[in-house]
Amino acid sequence: MGKHIRWDRLDNTGYLFPSIAGENMTSTYRISIILSEEIDKATLQKALDILLPKIDGFNVRLRKGFFWFYFEENGKPAPRVTEETGFPCRFIRPNRNHSYLFRVTYFGCRINLEVFHALTDGMGGINFLRELAYQYLRLAHPGEFDGDGLSSDTSLNKEDSFVRNYKSAKPNGFVAKKAYLVKGKHLPDGEFGLMHLTMSVQELKKVTHAYGVSINEYMVALTAYSIYKNGFRGRSKGRPIRVAVPVNLRPYFDSFTTKNFFAVVSAEVADVEKEYTFAEVLDICKTTLREQITKEHLEDLFSYSVSNQMNPFLRAVPLGIKNLAIRFVYTRSATANTTTVTNIGNIKILEEYRKYVKGFTANIAMSIGQEIKGTVLSYGDDFVYTFSTILEDTSIERSLVKQLAEDGINVTVTTNGVFYG
Repeated sequence: MGKHIRWDRLDNTGYLFPSIAGENMTSTYRISIILSEEIDKATLQKALDILLPKIDGFNVRLRKGFFWFYFEENGKPAPRVTEETGFPCRFIRPNRNHSYLFRVTYFGCRINLEVFHALTDGMGGINFLRELAYQYLRLAHPGEFDGDGLSSDTSLNKEDSFVRNYKSAKPNGFVAKKAYLVKGKHLPDGEFGLMHLTMSVQELKKVTHAYGVSINEYMVALTAYSIYKNGFRGRSKGRPIRVAVPVNLRPYFDSFTTKNFFAVVSAEVADVEKEYTFAEVLDICKTTLREQITKEHLEDLFSYSVSNQMNPFLRAVPLGIKNLAIRFVYTRSATANTTTVTNIGNIKILEEYRKYVKGFTANIAMSIGQEIKGTVLSYGDDFVYTFSTILEDTSIERSLVKQLAEDGINVTVTTNGVFYG
């Protein structure tokens, strides 16, 4: 009797990414952990070989059915760990990666995990990277750590929380009206710029408390204002600056899933001819985000998508036709946002491993119309805002740093070097 091969459905958001992904829009994100010591390639490979069979959600390959894409258990060896030589968030070609939908690279003291978004969102990525780092450190320092299993705070839950929390069909909640898009001279073909802004969580909290906003609201407003200050007026054609903000739904719906579970809201600066101060943009962003980030509204946003997935007539449409429809809808909605600011959240590390973990960074890939994006996270007292961009000009980034300085926040800036020619 042959071995039973496990298979699994993609979650409600995961269905989108295989239909739209390619070399120019890779639908990948990266989370990196910086250790206090140089990474040893053989040890990292061994750590990945040990960990992968324990986390079913990553131990899969993508298959194409007649009606839907689906995941199938991947029986191949773990993908090969390589030293990083190229740029982040390149398209993951399964046929060159043992059919896996993620890659692990390293450089100096840094381990990079890059994930195809169909697999999971940032929370699932953190789960995996954290456990990979724990396993690596156990191998690198034998006898120093007890046990060899997964930590108790690592979930293996693989439910589709969209479907579990779906109540009834709602009208389409996606914005289709075009937003102002940032344009400019691109970096040389294939290059991808990263700029990490590191600051103190405590300093940020003092400033945001004085403004009466959350750190996330402050960062979204900073991004919108920096875009506004750089070329927006006179070139907007009446289109608003709209910042897409993915929201982790797990706290709102008591979910521990390692699959995608997020919804996207947006902050909008609409009156394009008005002169704005930063405080005014901050108030707009705070108000619009708070109106949208409620359990009821978030449920409405994903219920439209789930109702399509569950519609028996749409389910019976062949995958090729579904892909065309998904690409069309996605292209319309993608140009409805100027940029995206995604918050990975506060990353916690078990006490015994902390002396070896110096920090984290994260970034997301480019998408249609959005040539500059932001990703934020915190670890300890370090808060890191990472710009990812294919634009040569850094005026928006410099404006954001200037506003931080005006608010009394000290910033350390590091890049991957592409902006220096």
